[in-house]
Amino acid sequence: MAQFGSTPMVIINQPVSVAKREWSTGLCSCFSDCGICLCGTFCTLCLGCQIAGSMNECCLCGTSMAMRTLVRTKYNISGSLCDDFCASMWCLPCSLCQIKREINHQN
Repeated sequence: MAQFGSTPMVIINQPVSVAKREWSTGLCSCFSDCGICLCGTFCTLCLGCQIAGSMNECCLCGTSMAMRTLVRTKYNISGSLCDDFCASMWCLPCSLCQIKREINHQN
């Protein structure tokens, strides 16, 4: 619960940004950066730690759905919590590669 003045403010909806855009690369566009693709394939946890470090988060959070949601929200990318869950649950290496490419694209 967040405080605003003296009145407590309860956030019950996902934050919505005004201008949404798509990811800079697709979920299965791994070969657009072979280095990231290899890291995601053979050292998934290392890539997760790199992503977490880029977002100033704990290394243990790097491979989570929450990290994908954080990146999507920070860069105003369209999607939903359900999309984030599905990508993180069933396509984790591809999801991490997409997140890392997005962070590189934004920087």
